[in-house]
Amino acid sequence: MSTAQVTDLYEVAMAHSYLRERMTAPATFDLVVRTLPPGRGFLVAAGLEPVLDFLAGMRVDEEDVAAFAAALGRPYRDLEPLLGLRFTGRVRAVPEGRIVLPGEPLLEVTAPLPEAQLVESFLLNQVCHQTAVASKAARCVIAAAGRPTVDFSLRRTHGVSAADQAARLGALVGFAGTSNVAAARRYGLRAVGTMAHSYIEAYGDEAEAFRAFARAHPGPVTFLVDTYDTEAGVAVAARVLRELGLHEGCAVRLDSGDLGALAVSARRILDEAGLPEVRITASGGLDEYAVDELVRSGAPIDLFAVGTLVGVAADAPYLDAAYKLVAYDGRPMMKLSTGKVTAPGAKQVHRAPGFADTVALAAEPAPAGTRPLLATVMAHGHRTRPARSIAAARATFEADLAELPDAARRIDDPRAPVPAVSAGLRSLTDEVRRSIEARQRTDREPDR
Repeated sequence: MSTAQVTDLYEVAMAHSYLRERMTAPATFDLVVRTLPPGRGFLVAAGLEPVLDFLAGMRVDEEDVAAFAAALGRPYRDLEPLLGLRFTGRVRAVPEGRIVLPGEPLLEVTAPLPEAQLVESFLLNQVCHQTAVASKAARCVIAAAGRPTVDFSLRRTHGVSAADQAARLGALVGFAGTSNVAAARRYGLRAVGTMAHSYIEAYGDEAEAFRAFARAHPGPVTFLVDTYDTEAGVAVAARVLRELGLHEGCAVRLDSGDLGALAVSARRILDEAGLPEVRITASGGLDEYAVDELVRSGAPIDLFAVGTLVGVAADAPYLDAAYKLVAYDGRPMMKLSTGKVTAPGAKQVHRAPGFADTVALAAEPAPAGTRPLLATVMAHGHRTRPARSIAAARATFEADLAELPDAARRIDDPRAPVPAVSAGLRSLTDEVRRSIEARQRTDREPDR
């Protein structure tokens, strides 16, 4: 299926109508998250790279026109004006890995109106989902307080594409690896993993299972120790590790029960066995809240494996985001719907130290001591720079995280900085609102 068909039907209907009416002047749309989900003090911008790939390759061909016509119940010839449509516009965006706040545009599209309209659904799909997951993963990195975190989400995410994204986004915010072999290979990540409880059960004897696994995988191994009795399993693992002369880089994995208490017991058993270098890995229903609690309790856990709750961003799986028209044919536009008011005009976000951000009109001069967040990443339908690497995005995230106020970093009850709005943007908003309200009053007046 062509990527052009990855859109909502009403986008097709509107784009077709615009072409028929020759409404093809440049339009500017903002993609912005209006409010943060509960329990969030920041967001991590993500999803831009696949968006740019989509826009660069998007073209409506004959198969697409046929699909659109069938979906609308119209003859092919009626939808033929869409044939050959491709994205020829400009994109300004916040780079992946940048920490952003509510009300700040993550992405701005300027293109002939039919083009800018047709791509809306794909852009929202990618940016919203990936920003939500990246933000959840970032909070896990904060909670782990320097301990490695790895992605175990493949089996529980909503499809293999979502699992691929979860692995990439974890790496983007600093995860040390992923269990997803395909994603590890695709993105140059470290593939990690241990064994399942079924492996232990198949042998029926923990010691034999551990020996067999070590024979098949010489070198550092991680033994899963909670299939039966966890403390007994740790003792068996310690005996086998000593028997085989395995120490450095090896670990035991706890996957159930009171992980904090069991980690203390496991550490004691390993130390008494003369294995202080053998690490403890924890998994099983972990997210930033559980990791934070374990770290604060002093549990001697060396690595956290997070899966389901992070891969689906369980407590905040969607964002209150919108892709809204802010200018058409040189005229600023805004929406006045209750609870969904938009700000008109192309914009820029200026960041001062300490996340003292200001959302301003793009044409306004930058305040002294600030840096712009939105940069041109596509012009005339082509990328203006090579695809950004995961390492570059991670470096951006780490630099922003170091500057983020403590209140926004908190796992429990975070408080996000509130961006200011420039005088120019406030003035234009008031002006456009007055103009719209005046037109509405005129439209409501009876003919004289």
